[in-house]
Amino acid sequence: MREYSSIFAADLKDYLKHRETFGFSTRPYDVLLGAFDRFCCEIQPQTNSLTRQLVLDWLAKESEKSGTHHKGDAIRQFGKFLAYSNKTAYVLPANFVKHSSQFIPYIMTNMELTNFFSTVDSIKPNHYDNRKQIIFPVLFRLLYTCGLRPNEGRELQTADINFATGEIFIRHNKQKKERIVVMSKDMLEMCREYADARKIFANGSEYFFPSPNGRPYAPNRLCEIFKKCWKSANPDISSAEVPAVRPYDLRHRFASEVMYRLLEDGKNLYAALPYLRAYMGHENFSSTAYYIHLMPENLVKSSGIDMVSFENIIPEV
Repeated sequence: MREYSSIFAADLKDYLKHRETFGFSTRPYDVLLGAFDRFCCEIQPQTNSLTRQLVLDWLAKESEKSGTHHKGDAIRQFGKFLAYSNKTAYVLPANFVKHSSQFIPYIMTNMELTNFFSTVDSIKPNHYDNRKQIIFPVLFRLLYTCGLRPNEGRELQTADINFATGEIFIRHNKQKKERIVVMSKDMLEMCREYADARKIFANGSEYFFPSPNGRPYAPNRLCEIFKKCWKSANPDISSAEVPAVRPYDLRHRFASEVMYRLLEDGKNLYAALPYLRAYMGHENFSSTAYYIHLMPENLVKSSGIDMVSFENIIPEV
């Protein structure tokens, strides 16, 4: 993340961290808002709030360049974040922005999840990668069953797994904070079996899921395999109509499933959220509470959840 110098420096960093929390890329937002930060320092250093005039002056200056609608989207979303944080801020009207690049999390159904993993189990090796059929059935299941971020699974080191207790030490996350997650018995058994199999191809790599070069799989490679499996799991749907998904959506599905079970068991969701927050490694409570908005409206209403009390702590991404 780049360094900011204006009066909005801390808020800009908080906003980008919020995007990262939900798996959204900070690019090009960090670049666009970096230009806004420089504008504030050079042109209006005395401004202490996101005013209408400040926003329009910046967009007017940037109008000579390309991609103005992207800049409008970036400053609009930043304004929303400030407003939901109870700070005075001008929110650019939606009709000013031609389109939004916001990615809405996709929550797989039980059947979709079953079909997806069935397809993952059928991955075939090739001469470029003769281990992917062994690695990805385990890696994708680990992301889902433990609610890990994709990079936390990709970069997991064998030394950070306790094969006796099922504990996983997560040393790399968005907030640079460490935490411990615990695997289910089924997942632990699968990892034990995989640990024996990986001895054949690991070649001394410290990573639990080593790519052919011994390093973690690249993010784009993980995404490529994930999307191919997703498409193959939905053969009756055209490419144009298949819902857009990412590996990060397995984490979203995990969080949603936990909340479903809490409600089904009659548990107090308000009391349970702090524990889920700690397990998932969220820095802010709002990042965990956000998942309530992904649940079916009728379920939320029937459970007695007061959505009004959550509105002020769940800023839009």
